[in-house]
Amino acid sequence: MRPALAAFVRAKPQTGAYVRTFASQSGSQIRAHGPKGVLQPLIVPEKVQQWKQEALSLPEIVLTDRQLCDIELLLNGGFTPLGGFMNQKEYESVVHTQRLPDKLLFPVPVCLEVFDKQLKELKDHRSAALKDKEGNILAIIDITDKYTPNKDEEAKVVWGGDEEHPAISQLRQTGPHSLGGKLRGIQLPPHYDHLDLRRGPQEVRDIFAQRGWKNIVAFQTRNPLHRAHFELTLRAMKSCDAKLLLHPVVGMTKPGDIDHHTRVKCYRRIMSRYGDNALLSALPLAMRMGGPREAAWHAIIRQNHGATHFILGRDHAGPGSNSKGVDFYGPYEARDAALSFQKDLGIKLVPFEMMVFTPEENKYYPVNEVPKGAKQFKLSGTEVRKRLQTGEDIPEWFSFPEVVQILRIAHPPRHRQGYCVFFTGLSGSGKTTIANALIERLMEIDARSVCLLDGDHVRQMLSSELTFSKDHRNLNIKRIGYVASEVVKPGGCAVAAPIAPYAESRRYARSLVEKNGGFVEVHVATPISECKKRDRKGLYKKAEMGLLKGMTGVDDPYEIPEKPEIRIDAATTDVLSAVDTIIKYLEKQGYLTKLASV
Repeated sequence: MRPALAAFVRAKPQTGAYVRTFASQSGSQIRAHGPKGVLQPLIVPEKVQQWKQEALSLPEIVLTDRQLCDIELLLNGGFTPLGGFMNQKEYESVVHTQRLPDKLLFPVPVCLEVFDKQLKELKDHRSAALKDKEGNILAIIDITDKYTPNKDEEAKVVWGGDEEHPAISQLRQTGPHSLGGKLRGIQLPPHYDHLDLRRGPQEVRDIFAQRGWKNIVAFQTRNPLHRAHFELTLRAMKSCDAKLLLHPVVGMTKPGDIDHHTRVKCYRRIMSRYGDNALLSALPLAMRMGGPREAAWHAIIRQNHGATHFILGRDHAGPGSNSKGVDFYGPYEARDAALSFQKDLGIKLVPFEMMVFTPEENKYYPVNEVPKGAKQFKLSGTEVRKRLQTGEDIPEWFSFPEVVQILRIAHPPRHRQGYCVFFTGLSGSGKTTIANALIERLMEIDARSVCLLDGDHVRQMLSSELTFSKDHRNLNIKRIGYVASEVVKPGGCAVAAPIAPYAESRRYARSLVEKNGGFVEVHVATPISECKKRDRKGLYKKAEMGLLKGMTGVDDPYEIPEKPEIRIDAATTDVLSAVDTIIKYLEKQGYLTKLASV
């Protein structure tokens, strides 16, 4: 059997997950990307058992979440014509020219980054077993290159250079080295959700062939499908005389996006509105939010899935703006970049402007086609999130009632959300005293369960093996952030009171908690002179006598929070007033209301 003509079928392993292998199926009339024009999946069924046995004796590499998404699309042919992770020549060519060494368009690097320890463990091995976090062996990589990419150059040339860009943030967290080489596929990463929608490129192609679809327009999305995008897809289907492939990303998207489970529920609820003219299929892509680089990449992936047309948004795959409000990319930069590569693609790009609603006609138009004098209505993502938080109405002209219903269940108003009050400050600043008083007040007025994560208690119970080095202090705060996020997730309140001297780990804790609820940073900014007067544990005295090393505020720095939600000087503010300040803030933000009280 030729691997290029294989399709995925589902087999149920003992774990209960559905894992796809290959079985023979007929092909599709749509050419895949590349000179051969055929899909290049990397799992060969008759070799799987042999390769799996071989992998047991090889050094292993556990893949990150992004690498797991990448390897799935490498193995199932979604990244055709790539046969594995990019070697140095391929990587540098893509970075500088957006093309592979043979001049084929492929604008985004797909790399297997590793840390020093992982590289050292490989020693002289020329192959390694690639695994997920549960130990499932996914593939063998036959290593041809071990190289150290120039990440600063990639950040500037590929992603635009702004350190706040999601792709650059991710880049800085990966290992400094990369391994290049071909893959021998053993299995795709197991999944346990939305199994009926997790189709590889050949499965999607076969459905098109079975249904007799000739023209298929693909739509990329990482957001719930509201009326504007629904109307846009209808216009695209009509203009291309095509059926629709609704192809949402269920891998990694922009930090802060609505989770893919909620989004998929929304898609399922509106599919009946398309009749028999659309197919919903999930794509396990790790988006880089790369705008100009990513738009054409998305088109290549949809071409490999058998689509003939691809809807191109005005700000396609754009990450928005940085913390200063500056857009990472221009409003048409992504669209124009993709259109400049039209001749290199085997899929027709269909550009669209932003859709707006005209109440006079009860109809959506592209913004450049609105009748003269007609009013234009739209709601920003920020406004929609605010209305979900407050319980305000979301009009039917903006979204379908069934979609809003799902969003309200998944994203309740703030008075039903969990939150974390995260105290930070020097030893002796009064953090724990205020935190304990706050908990008493919250238990009096709020119905939520409350959990205290005191710095000393966490050190004893969760981090007893850690030292007071900078790395271990950061790890301790990250652990607190993780526990707080789990408390917040079901709607509880976590009150954390560590010193938390470093901005890095405070940011990390915030990022974890804000995935599930609110985060309120309280800097207890008591002057160190006052903290020394309160030195009940005698720590400052020991540090000044040289008996204690690494004391925050003495011989180890405390990085003052730049923009905490609340700043309190406990030298001039009594405990009850401090608690009142925090309670008033929580009420103003909507976390505490009469609805939340007993």
